[in-house]
Amino acid sequence: MDALFRKSDRLLANTSMDIVREKMGEIHWNTQLVSIIGAKGVGKSTLIKQYLKQHYQPGDRRVLYCSADTVDFSTRTLVELAEEFVIRGGELLAIDEIHKYKPGTADWSREIKEIYEMFPDLKMIVSGSSLLRLKEGDADLSRRAVKYTMPGLSFREALRFYHGLSFPIWSLEDILAHPYDLWQMVSSKCKPVALFKEYLEKGYYPFLLEGEGEYYTKIEQVVNYIIETELPQICKVDVANVRKLQALIAMICSETPFELNANKIATVLEIGRDTVVEYLKYLGDAKVLNLLYSDKKKIGKLSKPDKVYLENANIMYALAPTKVEIGTLREVFAICSLSESHTVEYGKAQGDFKVDSKYTFEIGGRSKDFKQIAGLEDSYIFADDWDMPDGAKLPLWMLGFLY
Repeated sequence: MDALFRKSDRLLANTSMDIVREKMGEIHWNTQLVSIIGAKGVGKSTLIKQYLKQHYQPGDRRVLYCSADTVDFSTRTLVELAEEFVIRGGELLAIDEIHKYKPGTADWSREIKEIYEMFPDLKMIVSGSSLLRLKEGDADLSRRAVKYTMPGLSFREALRFYHGLSFPIWSLEDILAHPYDLWQMVSSKCKPVALFKEYLEKGYYPFLLEGEGEYYTKIEQVVNYIIETELPQICKVDVANVRKLQALIAMICSETPFELNANKIATVLEIGRDTVVEYLKYLGDAKVLNLLYSDKKKIGKLSKPDKVYLENANIMYALAPTKVEIGTLREVFAICSLSESHTVEYGKAQGDFKVDSKYTFEIGGRSKDFKQIAGLEDSYIFADDWDMPDGAKLPLWMLGFLY
């Protein structure tokens, strides 16, 4: 136990407090069990360590930070750790990378549930990057954990992380009602169109701060790990189909944008149509893809999405740098930004997207006009390479201020 405390002290001491994400203020840290999930690399571990560093003095033995993917857990269970920690006067136990505890099982969720019931005065923070494995444990913790999902950096956050420019969050309603105010505030401090192009290429993941050289390599490694390891282990995807999944991702990268024809894909990949739909949903759950439906209320187990996108713009550059098509890139950004707190559906009849069953958005470049959404109430164009608002035609970068 003393070795765990020393390791915790060292990790917290090495955690920088220079930039703290605003997610810190959204989490109810005082609840008995906090669960923070999100794709690998979005900054969950850093946020937890920053919280502990803010609220506990160095060497305070009432708090312990540890990672479940270390050798420390090869000889002890989570329950044994919690019991010893409580006996020593522990108050807050933070367990990172929880999905890596006893790989191949969902034991972590049952043990966390047991700790929750045995030690009601012990507060716990658990976090993990395997969205597929964490989904396995949801049933055990659904009524106990207060769960938060952490996305990558928004354009607004990236401006603060990489350029030292701080701006408040804007609601979608405020952006639509007062776009000129947002434009004036941002353009008085920087040239948003130029910085937005930079963000689309690199900036969604905070690990860009560690250096640009390995940025795309790290993204590619995350995607490959999901396809090659997690899908076979967790979702029982046939290992023989891993290369077919990689081919499916390559097809999605090359289309502009990818309108799904499940039967055609099934023929090309030589797998069943229902298997194609199932694999797409796995990749959606793992946050590799964003799946768009024309009516989310009618989504069934075997219903196919209408359009398929990579989850964020940086993944596009990492996986297919020579095939990035600007029209797809714009739509990927819009969906990624809007999906954090809004319902986005494929605009099958008019417009690219229907948002919250109310707004119709058309996404394009500076030459995009209103022909496709003419006369439609609550309809807007969000245009790339567009400097300032002009009526219902707004700069696309403004959607990067939603969180």
